[in-house]
Amino acid sequence: MGKHNEFGRKGEDLAAEYLVKQGYKIKYRNYRYLKAEIDIIAQKEEILAIIEVKSRSSDYFENVADTVTEKKIKLLLTAADHYVINQDLDVEVRFDIITVLKNKNGFEIEHLKNAFYHF
Repeated sequence: MGKHNEFGRKGEDLAAEYLVKQGYKIKYRNYRYLKAEIDIIAQKEEILAIIEVKSRSSDYFENVADTVTEKKIKLLLTAADHYVINQDLDVEVRFDIITVLKNKNGFEIEHLKNAFYHF
């Protein structure tokens, strides 16, 4: 596994730990449907959070919401729809981004809820 893949996996692990500490239950990690992959599916009460994890190793990065392309959003929506229907869930679905920034002091986690909307 390449270093960037290991770092990405570490970021997803830290994001999952963060979510559990915030009261979420991890339902699925790396859920795949067709060409789509959802990093983390987590639930807290009646909200199902579809989470894209972005790991960074420097202080410079663009607006995190801008890092998720329109194509990626469509893929996430397709996979989320499939998961909800397949599991026969009656929940509110929310799309979040969690950034994991590695800096000199360790890791910093930011959780952006409702990161994008589908109209």
